[in-house]
Amino acid sequence: MTVLVSVWGAAPGVGKSALCAGLSRSLAGAGLRVDHFREEEILSRSEFAAVAEEFGATGTVALGTLVAATARFVESVRARGDNVVVADTLVPFVPTLLAMGHGEETIDAFMADLTGVLTPVRPVVVFLDGDAGTALSRAGEREGPEWLDWYVSKLAAYEVSPPVSDLASAVTYLRRERAVTLDAVRRPGWGLVEVERADELTRGEVLTAVGQGLRPWLPRPAPATTPPDAVRPSPPWT
Repeated sequence: MTVLVSVWGAAPGVGKSALCAGLSRSLAGAGLRVDHFREEEILSRSEFAAVAEEFGATGTVALGTLVAATARFVESVRARGDNVVVADTLVPFVPTLLAMGHGEETIDAFMADLTGVLTPVRPVVVFLDGDAGTALSRAGEREGPEWLDWYVSKLAAYEVSPPVSDLASAVTYLRRERAVTLDAVRRPGWGLVEVERADELTRGEVLTAVGQGLRPWLPRPAPATTPPDAVRPSPPWT
């Protein structure tokens, strides 16, 4: 069964994308067939074309559209025979649902539908925890001085709850987003690997912690086989 590893975090800047890249390389190097699904690819992968089109036209996406797109993606994963998909902020879509104004009751019902769609794969969420304010500061240092203003404005435009108007209220909102996301994936059929204080760890330390946490779910690489022409029959007297 394919393992769908979906990486989330307490805030931008906590190290999700770096972990996804490092984990993909590590698993591929161990002999597994890996699909690295980058965050921006949700707008370009053919299975999510309806999601991109609907969002571009209306600025929102129907819950049924998300579920149907995920079902198409699962089928494509099975057809390719991937061992592992490492996805940067894909399922369970909770921040997207909150940004679109959905409450926790609706999110819970959506999660039940999504869990059914994911039955052919094994979903495991890796959550990089840490201080949201620290992570946002790191993201601002990486992206440039105008990035934090852009990010706060984006959250404010979505009219999330609690409302966002400045950096402090953005941190407060991200704490709620964290809690709802973790509650959503603590259900039968989902795996969860939490890395505490990820914002205080090096990339190598985070990768090591995640690798250890994923061991119960990851498939083992197929053992190497000896080519037939390399096998030499033993003499009958040995």
